[in-house]
Amino acid sequence: MSLPFVTVAIPAFNEERHIEACLRCVLAQDFPADHMEILVADGRSIDGTRDILTRLAAEEPRIRVIDNEQRWQAAGMNRILREARGDIIVRMDVRCEYARDYVRACIEALERTGADSVGGAQRAKANSGFGRALCAALTSPLGVGGAKYRSAEAEGFVDTVFLGAFPRRVFERVGLYDPRAVTNEDAELNQRLIESGGRVYLSRDIEVYYYPRESFRAVARQYYRYGRGRARTLLKHRKFLTLRPAVPFLMLVVGGALLCTSWLQPFALPAYGLYAAACAVEAVRVGHRLGAAAILITWAIFPVLHVSHGMGFAAGLVRYGLRPDWDAGELLPPAPAR
Repeated sequence: MSLPFVTVAIPAFNEERHIEACLRCVLAQDFPADHMEILVADGRSIDGTRDILTRLAAEEPRIRVIDNEQRWQAAGMNRILREARGDIIVRMDVRCEYARDYVRACIEALERTGADSVGGAQRAKANSGFGRALCAALTSPLGVGGAKYRSAEAEGFVDTVFLGAFPRRVFERVGLYDPRAVTNEDAELNQRLIESGGRVYLSRDIEVYYYPRESFRAVARQYYRYGRGRARTLLKHRKFLTLRPAVPFLMLVVGGALLCTSWLQPFALPAYGLYAAACAVEAVRVGHRLGAAAILITWAIFPVLHVSHGMGFAAGLVRYGLRPDWDAGELLPPAPAR
């Protein structure tokens, strides 16, 4: 079978610390250079990102820089897709480290499974004590709700994957990314794909590592935004493929009811104590190899993940329930000539 032409799609904004390492990693892929282009949608960065991109594009003709005036990743992906010449679109994020065979593994998984979208596990990697504790929390079902794409051992058809690689025809059939989606744009696209009869596959052979946030505040802000994005997806589609994204919000509802309902208040202390104990036991299980300090940090991370995601979900229900803003889904036109 002849090799397809691949478009590597990378949205970026203010990534001067990471953009060159990311692109060097892409350029080092073992996929044939004459079968690959690299399109970077820069969201009008105000740091040194654009200067670095300009320099690298001058050195390597496969790199093209596209202006993304809307800044959001979804909008950047759409700008890339409209100019992409590839038969296959491989999405990459800047703050990640990719195995040398990442692109090849994506192509092989698409051909082997017949799926419409493939991806690997979202493997976390860190260089600090807090980051390692967060990585431990993110390996736990208590931290991520049993999401299969968080497990490096999982394999098979799933509801969504990290990043993703797609045949171009997927976007011609189900439409582009929702350009107003600030977060959760990947899962929202995969939900549309599955509802149209498509399939999403998680492969152990697709290896990518990402660098998680490095403080409680940064994690809280990230998961608050995740919660808002998932509430938006729920309101847009009127359903989830799984209940998992709504669980932290439901936990908050139950916790609030225990505190605010007089006949339930006697159960509040035992319920909160049971939750704290479950977090402690799980922190020991996933963090014991990292030492006592990491166990304590992991224990504290669990409620930060749950509360911030749940509060973001609640805020999203209000915000997007009152002011819906989703896009109908523009179909991708035929590819420009190569």
